[in-house]
Amino acid sequence: MASNYAGLLADKLESDGDKRQARMIRERLARAPAALASAQDAAHGFSFSNLPTDGESHLHTVDVSTPSLDKGSLLLPSAVENRIQEFLANIRRYDDLARVGAAMPSRLLAYGPPGTGKTKLARYIAGHLELPLLTVRCDTLVSSLLGQTSRNLRRVFEYSQQRPCVLFLDEFDALAGARGNERDVGELQRVVIALLQNIDAIPESTILVAATNHDQLLDPAIWRRFSFRIPMAEPDLALRRMLWKQYLEPFSAEQLDLDVLAQLSDGITGANIEQVCLDTKRGAVLSNASSVDENQLIRRLGLNLALTGGRVLSTVESEVRWLNGWAPKYFSLRTLGRLYDLSTRQITKILKEETSSGPQEHARATAVECEG
Repeated sequence: MASNYAGLLADKLESDGDKRQARMIRERLARAPAALASAQDAAHGFSFSNLPTDGESHLHTVDVSTPSLDKGSLLLPSAVENRIQEFLANIRRYDDLARVGAAMPSRLLAYGPPGTGKTKLARYIAGHLELPLLTVRCDTLVSSLLGQTSRNLRRVFEYSQQRPCVLFLDEFDALAGARGNERDVGELQRVVIALLQNIDAIPESTILVAATNHDQLLDPAIWRRFSFRIPMAEPDLALRRMLWKQYLEPFSAEQLDLDVLAQLSDGITGANIEQVCLDTKRGAVLSNASSVDENQLIRRLGLNLALTGGRVLSTVESEVRWLNGWAPKYFSLRTLGRLYDLSTRQITKILKEETSSGPQEHARATAVECEG
């Protein structure tokens, strides 16, 4: 009965000149059998018993979550924030924009280094729109069976259109890699073709978000399918200062020099800053401290920078030498002694050994960097 009434409504809209709305209703009716099967299990929302599965492993190919904005908003550079707000406005007022031919497909591609907030951005968008987030699991979506990956893709896209949601394709380069390179195989080319066809088949109002760390690997045809392309770069000085303040909560940041922290953390991502703050806050709680120790915070930042740069600091002595060489202004003999519970004489002895042990440490660090 509902299908019959929907068909009549589509006919009435078309006769009144609203062909776009009529077409959308008929597209929904074409998918009705799959949607009605799930509706028997879940009157509201998605049916978790009918999540799309891989035909080979029988594992789910999507995860469903309901992000919220309770933990604060995502901090982004001003230009990126403006572009995201434009994307959200395009979704919220899609029909108004469509009437004047100014609506763009609700598809966004975020790209940039790891740790710059691409996954958080997808959750941020879903939270702002108060929609469920469907995250595609590439580990189960990609199958070893010929043609199974393409079938899995089709099922995921069909499932995402049962009700309004944000479909999130993380690690997008695993599905949308450029065709034609010497190491390519026919099956990978078919997956890209299937992906392009599925994107083209969904209504322009369907919300699709994709993210990749390797935008240079994407097939050129993929870029044309996304009206909104967002570069996610490492945070600048002003943004790093805001990140330090946000991630240190609920500890007060008033006693800390956020400008110094922002300067010292040049070249690292927001994820690195978050990890340093989490480690520092955990240390403060375990030591029953009521505030964050600034020296401990900078120490953890220095060690994070060393790890990010591929340096091997496997002993206390190597940490002491690295910190003193990296930021001697903040790591005097007395400060290092307090942080590592060593005497000033012991710290002096460790630093004097730098000449003999430094080349070996540097060699190990260089070897790690070359392997990376």
